[in-house]
Amino acid sequence: MAFGFAENPALSITPHLDSVDYPATREQLVSAAADNGAYMDIINVLKSLPREEYQSREEVMRDLAEAARRFATGGLRDDDGVDRDRRNIGRDLVEGAPDGNSRHP
Repeated sequence: MAFGFAENPALSITPHLDSVDYPATREQLVSAAADNGAYMDIINVLKSLPREEYQSREEVMRDLAEAARRFATGGLRDDDGVDRDRRNIGRDLVEGAPDGNSRHP
């Protein structure tokens, strides 16, 4: 799935986020993509976003990887049987990094 960097523009999710006013619900994101003629795969990834509401485009972009994982695995649990919340993976390390430490995850 293209997230907007040097891939086929027809498979990119990001152009479908341009027309959305935030805050927006997951359903509003799905509707905007459908109205813009997005492929069904893009619509399904947006339906798989982990949050019900997004305050900004950046929050959506942060959760796209989780949505792609959910879509690809059908919402299955991890290999060890645990259903983990991955909405904030890496965010705490980046946003809460102590002074002098790399803020890159």
